[in-house]
This record gives sequence, C-alpha cells and structure tokens, in this order.
Amino acid sequence: MKAFASILCLILFFCNGFLLAQSIDKKLEQKVQEHIRGFKGQIGIYIKSLRTGKQVLINADTIFPTASIVKVPILIGIMDKIERKELDYHMHLYARDTLYYDPPAEDIAPYLKPGSPIELSKLIMLMMTISDNNASLWLQSLAGTGTRINQLMDSMGYVNTRVNSRTPGREANRSVFGWGQTTPMEMGRLMESFVKGEVISAVASDRMLRIMGRQYWDEEALSSLPPTVFVASKNGAVNASRSELLFVNAPHPYILGIFTKNNQDQRWTAENEAWTLTRELTKMIHGYFNRP
Repeated sequence: MKAFASILCLILFFCNGFLLAQSIDKKLEQKVQEHIRGFKGQIGIYIKSLRTGKQVLINADTIFPTASIVKVPILIGIMDKIERKELDYHMHLYARDTLYYDPPAEDIAPYLKPGSPIELSKLIMLMMTISDNNASLWLQSLAGTGTRINQLMDSMGYVNTRVNSRTPGREANRSVFGWGQTTPMEMGRLMESFVKGEVISAVASDRMLRIMGRQYWDEEALSSLPPTVFVASKNGAVNASRSELLFVNAPHPYILGIFTKNNQDQRWTAENEAWTLTRELTKMIHGYFNRP
C-alpha cells in the first residue's frame, strides 16, 4: 500500500509539472527575461492571459513586501464586514487622532479635525485611490485588525499574504517585510478572483474592482497603458521595493503583477530603475497581448 501511495504521488507530481509547463507562455517569458536581465535587486513576475490561461511565472512564489498593496487585503476585510452587515458602505465615521501614521506626509485623513464626519466609502477611496496611510490604519482597525484580516486571507487559501503592522505575533515579519507581505502568485490569483466575482460575493467583488479602477498614482505602470482601457490596480513603494498589481480589461484581458525588493536604486524620481523597468515591461506586455 505504501509503495502504491508513493507511486501515485510521483505520478501526480509529474502530471502537475507537465500541466504547469503546458500553461507557460514561453515566448512571452523569454521577452520578460530579456527585459529584467541585469536588474539590480530581486524581482518577481506574475502574468496570466484571461483568454488563453497561459502564464509567465518568475519568482512567483517568493515572498515580497507589499508596501501599499497591503491595502488590498485591508479592503477585503472591510468589505467582508459590510457583507456581514457589521458596517455599512455609506455609514458616517468620526475622525479621531489615535490612529495617525507618522509622518502624515501628503495624506488627507490626518488633517480631519477630531470629531468631523466622513463616510466609510470616502475613507475607502482615500486608502485605495491616493493610498492614504492614515485612512488605511483606520480601516485596518475597523476590519478587525490585522489578526482578523490574516485569518480571512488564510480561510481563502492565501497562506503567504499577511498584514504585519500593528498585528501581534507578526513583529519579526514586519522587521523584514514591513506593513505586509505577499507573493506575485497569490496577488495575481486574488485579482483574478475579483474579476470572476469570487471574493466575498459577486457584488462585493464588482465594487472592489471599481474602487481599484480609481487610481491617482498613474505615472508608472498605468502611464504605459491606453487611457481608453479599464484597469483595476494597486501599487506599493518603499525605498527598496516598488511593486504594482493590475487587471487590464483590454480586448485581450490579462493580470500583471510586478514585485521587487532589495533594490539598489532607491531614488524617488521617475528615473528609478524599478519604476523605469515597470513602465517598459507594462508597455511590452500590453503590446504582446493587444497588437494593433
């Protein structure tokens, strides 16, 4: 019996490997490899055609810092609360000064006077559209803290996507990855689940896609895409990590995740190596799928 089980496991292993090989877009993979060769840092890529199912996977199971992409799991935590009727999308909240992120930089939420009202929907907009960190901490708390968001991610099968900041037991991970962590594969799968209406509910998935379609930070990946195409996206950036996640609803629709870490170039200018590479990759990939 043990021998049979071992043989069965071996057969399944080779079958899964064969199916994975069949699903890889070798031509696009080669083009991507040519673009990323020599990058001074670590990079992970997830690409999936939603027409053919073919993929490109480069370090797709490697854990990367999320930076502000952590706001996607926070959004899911809030939407789950709304689905359960524990929160209401249009309910009024009242500003308080206990959740401020230091420094407030150019965020808007920290400049609300204590006691002033704001709709939950507008707080979500601040988090997802302009990536307001103060709004995000407020929403993380409303979602039940990072502990509950992580439990939700785990229940959905995302074992590497975690909130670390202000989450008991995640201190060691925070010291390495910052606010959150994930893999290109998990975030790519998650974005596809939004498109399929599988995250919480079809109604919630649709709403989250629309929210992610309103992006202020449009000078990197989004600048390489036609303005006539709907794109749901979230980006994240800290000194040594610049990443973007996109669903591009073009005639040939696809998911794209570009994640980086340990980057040598930490400049906050348009010429930053990771941002330049992101623009070039996005343009090439879109042209590959959607040739004129």
